[in-house]
Amino acid sequence: MIARIWRGMTRADQADAYYDYLERTGLKDYRATAGNRGVWVLRQLRDDKATFLLISLWDSIESIRHFAGDDIETAVYYPEDRAFLLELEPTVSHYDVLAPADAIALAG
Repeated sequence: MIARIWRGMTRADQADAYYDYLERTGLKDYRATAGNRGVWVLRQLRDDKATFLLISLWDSIESIRHFAGDDIETAVYYPEDRAFLLELEPTVSHYDVLAPADAIALAG
């Protein structure tokens, strides 16, 4: 299993609206892609900023390619991301999952 990790930051007052937008765009597409094993969305509110960390789990590099295209290191953005995000990080990170969480955590 492979974890794909993306990070983005919005203004704190846009945090809830951005999460709703994520549900309609990237998270929906993750879940619809064969080989996706789920996604965790983490959010940290600090001062006037909200940082989002998305950890999506995938069966293989090939399944990530079905979502991200041939260059899997390049971050995938949607049209309204520029209206929310303070900057567009150009890349994501991938990690081999050596010790997966228990099945109950992954099912949620």
